[in-house]
Amino acid sequence: MKLEVVVIPVSDVDRAKSFYNKLGWRLDGEFAVGDDFRVIQFTPPGSPCSIHFGRGVTSAKPGSAQGLYLVVSDIVAARAELVDRGADVSEVFHRAGPGQPAVSGPDPERRSYFSYATFNDPDGNGWLLQEVTTRFPGRVDADHTTFTSTRELAGALRRAEAAHGEHEKRTGERDPDWPSWYAEYMVQKQAGGPLPS
Repeated sequence: MKLEVVVIPVSDVDRAKSFYNKLGWRLDGEFAVGDDFRVIQFTPPGSPCSIHFGRGVTSAKPGSAQGLYLVVSDIVAARAELVDRGADVSEVFHRAGPGQPAVSGPDPERRSYFSYATFNDPDGNGWLLQEVTTRFPGRVDADHTTFTSTRELAGALRRAEAAHGEHEKRTGERDPDWPSWYAEYMVQKQAGGPLPS
């Protein structure tokens, strides 16, 4: 089973369409049946899940969708891009641990899952950006690992390069099959599996 679509309730369909379009989200389609039903689908960049909103789509109160997570590989860059596109995004913050109060700025160690920023759409539907660079073990199927942006892939390559340099220091020789080592390292790192030595 794959989560494909999340429905968000809005009061003004055209205003919501303009907002999500300005964010740079892909407009996948717009369908109407008479005057009582209209649905619009947008997909955030790199996401396998889309959003639907419209008229006759949900009976939920506009703005009642809260805690909609958008996972990003670089919280500072993602926030800056959204601000450049006109979104009113909170400052980046982090938590020292579960249940702890928010502290200004990204996590000092840039630990995965600890840095956030928030924004709302014009109706008040609440989005939460969360920086995830390495998944907890078991959270990613290693057979289906993906990198959703060039920034994310470049970061994974940089981490693999650094780890591979340590690998070559340990072995004392150049690794002629470094592409296989990089691939194994990058997939296992993202999937939370055992890293090659």
